[in-house]
Amino acid sequence: MSTSWPKWLPLRTSLRSLSPYGAPQIPNVLSLNTNENPFDLPASVVDAMLAKLPEVLTHLNRYPDRDALRLRSLLSDYINHSSKTSFTSANIWAANGSNEILQTLMLALGERPALGFLPSYSVHPLIAQVTGVQWFAGERNPDFTLDVAKAVALIGSAKPGLVFITTPNNPTGTKLTIGDIKKLSIATAEVHGLLIVDEAYAEFSDELSAVTLIEELNNVVVVRTMSKAFAFAGARLGYLIARPEIIDACLITRLPYHLSSPTQAIAEIALAHSDVLMAEVNLLKAERTRVEDQLTVMGLSVVPSAANFLLFTGFTKPASEIWRELVDAGILIRDVGIAGYLRVTIGTPTENDRFLAALNLLK
Repeated sequence: MSTSWPKWLPLRTSLRSLSPYGAPQIPNVLSLNTNENPFDLPASVVDAMLAKLPEVLTHLNRYPDRDALRLRSLLSDYINHSSKTSFTSANIWAANGSNEILQTLMLALGERPALGFLPSYSVHPLIAQVTGVQWFAGERNPDFTLDVAKAVALIGSAKPGLVFITTPNNPTGTKLTIGDIKKLSIATAEVHGLLIVDEAYAEFSDELSAVTLIEELNNVVVVRTMSKAFAFAGARLGYLIARPEIIDACLITRLPYHLSSPTQAIAEIALAHSDVLMAEVNLLKAERTRVEDQLTVMGLSVVPSAANFLLFTGFTKPASEIWRELVDAGILIRDVGIAGYLRVTIGTPTENDRFLAALNLLK
């Protein structure tokens, strides 16, 4: 999209250089570029949703539960079961995808600057710019890990109100230990800030979740999504786990009735079938290992990943050329803007075989 705007359009000056966020969408290709769960919802889950919808659709003349209390209670149950915590609905807030959560946090709590460590999720600085929050960018190590000592020092000097870390990190797949997250939280607390831990890919990692720190450390805020592990990207459901005071602050800047009745209803059904859906996560983790092994056999270098994707390099020609040739072969992966690297989402076994076979002919 052109960023040459007409003079009569009063677009904010800070937005004039921006383009809408989004990954390429190309018809009639195998899409392994947006980190979606490749599996359709199981028939049993779909049937349960269909059984619930008539009741919901009959009452679409009424606004949804603006506080989504039942959904938030079920989300707290899910987190408590997976992380051995004791949250209630007062610790949870749900929205239309985790990006709305991030935007709401910046609108409510972004009076002071925000800090992140790049490369990481590109939407963090984008939302900061859109909401008028000053953004400071720290750097990761050449292997995409985070030097926690340097990060702590930067937090102390920049004194941000919000510190963003993504673990497992997008687009690299690297993760932080719970001990390192605690160090970052303590450093952030010393400058009276909040540590925002983006855990969009948490179910694909074996690391302990940062939600386990919230009882001890009141400035830890965890952002999660149902898009990935729950195969729920089309429904748009993200959620926040934090102290109740932080939840209450977010409610100031939320839009009225922002989460529709159908979305709440089918999300509740998905949560009730979480055991079925998590079985697919285990299969994707096994496929992640298999694909990584095959890429290594091809002579490529793969960044260790705790997410549902792999970042890799070591091509004999430019990565952009490999990307285009894969598209020509009917396979779309992601050029994430890191020189020499490409990222592939883990698909079904058949999809992964197709990707590997095509790449082996091109590399």
